[in-house]
Amino acid sequence: MEISEVRVKLIENKDERLKAFCSVTLDNEFVVRDIKIIEGTKGLFVAMPSRKMSDHCNKCGSKNHLRARYCNNCGTQLSENRAKKDLQGRMKLHADIAHPINADCRRKIQDKVTAAFKQEDEKSKQPGYKPVDMDTPDDDEVPDIL
Repeated sequence: MEISEVRVKLIENKDERLKAFCSVTLDNEFVVRDIKIIEGTKGLFVAMPSRKMSDHCNKCGSKNHLRARYCNNCGTQLSENRAKKDLQGRMKLHADIAHPINADCRRKIQDKVTAAFKQEDEKSKQPGYKPVDMDTPDDDEVPDIL
């Protein structure tokens, strides 16, 4: 796997742990978007895109996120601690949408993304800096299939 491109969009609020969002292009063919660059206690780390875990109301069947105390549809009180726990005993509230499946791949992505972040951060200090446009289509020739 070759990481062909990394696009970094810096976050303006410098006081927050979230420093940037990025997209990673693999082998000039596949893009993973909404990767987060976060300042942790041991330095920068990369968080893969994820979604909130949910379950369904026992009364009406509506979907609710796991921290919801009441059903979004019918208002029934939901039981607490509906989330599964991870190996450290913490509630698992999010699931990765895309992620590396081995340590070597994670290291490659981490290294490339943090290097691109540092480069973009340095560029942002220059006069006339223009942030990366993350909404630019990657391929104008993809047909509209919807």
